[in-house]
Amino acid sequence: MKAKIQITGVIEVVTGMHIGGNGSFAAIGAVDSPVIKDVVSRKPLLPGSSLKGKMRALLAKQYNQKLAKRHDDDEEIIVRLFGAAKDNQPHASRILVADMLMSNCDELKAKDVQSMTEVKFENSINRQTAVANPRQIERVIRGAEFQLDMIYNVEEENEVEEDIQLLKEGMILLQYDYLGGSGSRGYGKVKFKNLQAKTVVGELSEDILDNINHSLKEVEE
Repeated sequence: MKAKIQITGVIEVVTGMHIGGNGSFAAIGAVDSPVIKDVVSRKPLLPGSSLKGKMRALLAKQYNQKLAKRHDDDEEIIVRLFGAAKDNQPHASRILVADMLMSNCDELKAKDVQSMTEVKFENSINRQTAVANPRQIERVIRGAEFQLDMIYNVEEENEVEEDIQLLKEGMILLQYDYLGGSGSRGYGKVKFKNLQAKTVVGELSEDILDNINHSLKEVEE
C-alpha cells in the first residue's frame, strides 16, 4: 500500500429508505419492520456494508459475462476493487466504507420535522382468499443525509484511475437504482452530493488526484 485516498461527500435520501434492523422482539402494535439505528444516539444508520454491497451487485450485473454464484467469481476488475476470499487467491478490498449516521437531524428539526423516520402501512392481498395481510414498515424520511466516508488504498498507482472510474460507475448505477429494500415499490432512491477526494496517507500525483475529483464530479452531473 503506497497511499490512502479519502473520499467524502453526502448521501441524500430522495425517497423513504428501509434498511432493516432487528424487529424480533417488537411489542404488540409496534412497527413490524424497523430500520437499523445506532444503539448510542438512536439516529438512523446507513451501514457501509449495505452501500458497498449494493454497488458491487450492480457492477457485477454490468461487467460479469455470466451469472456469478459467488462474489469471488466476479470479473477481475471488480474483485480488484471490492476484494475476494478465495482460498488459493485471497484479495483484500481496496475500498473501505464506514458506517454512516444521519447527519442533518438538527437541521430537519429546525424545519419542524418531528421524527427522522416514518411508518408506511402496506397491505398484501391473497388473490385466492382475499384475506389482507397488513404490515408497518419503518423508513428513513426523504431529505435525510448521511456523511459518506470511504478510504481507497493505493496499491498500484497505474490502476488508481481505473479503480475510481469503476467506483464512479457504481455510484451512478446506484442513483438509478435503490438502496435498501422494496425499491420496486418506490423505496430507497438516493443521490450523492459534494463528493471530494484527498490524499490522507502517503503521496500521490496531483494530476491523478485531479482526475479522481473530476470523475467524482461526474457522479453529480
